[in-house]
Amino acid sequence: MIIKIYPQNPNIGDIRKIGDILRKGGLIIYPTDTLYAFGCSMNHKKTVERMARLKGFSLSKAKFSLVCGSLSQLSEFTRPLDKDMFLLLKNCLPGPYTFVMPASGSVPRNYQNPNKTIGLRVPDNSICRAMVEELGEPLISTSVRLENQEQESEYLTDPELIHDLFSDKVDCVVDGGIGTDIPSTVADCSKDDIEIIRETYPLFDR
Repeated sequence: MIIKIYPQNPNIGDIRKIGDILRKGGLIIYPTDTLYAFGCSMNHKKTVERMARLKGFSLSKAKFSLVCGSLSQLSEFTRPLDKDMFLLLKNCLPGPYTFVMPASGSVPRNYQNPNKTIGLRVPDNSICRAMVEELGEPLISTSVRLENQEQESEYLTDPELIHDLFSDKVDCVVDGGIGTDIPSTVADCSKDDIEIIRETYPLFDR
């Protein structure tokens, strides 16, 4: 199934249809402000395992992100933020950034990294945020870039080609138009000093 949604004015009926798929344990591919991504409800471990297999890694070695709809929601899934960290996140989000933060007790242990951290995102994409709002919880997510495989740019950015590649492996592809082939900047904020793991968009110029 492919559902086309226009970012400028997401259709509420289509958003509800996607929410129903997610609540029933479905696996989707959807647009973000960077790469298209796999996503599912955090309440369906078997679907998360299915997503890990598609990416080519085991659940224990997976590095998922929680995609949130707002900074307020993000703050529920990490330890309390100090003033400097809050201001950094406020300046950067929504935006093309993944912040690796200490996981709070609201993050299931299966989804945490070995050092009890989790990647957190609030993408600057109206479709993505509308889906999260409809679902009422963050999406467990990872990009459509497959582990240890070369993929042409079109298969990371064009929803119709993505659908051709994954239609028998996912329950829905959300067509939000052509995406980018540039992944998010990743900043590890779990220690005293911020470490830039991957910089594709400037962080400290914000």
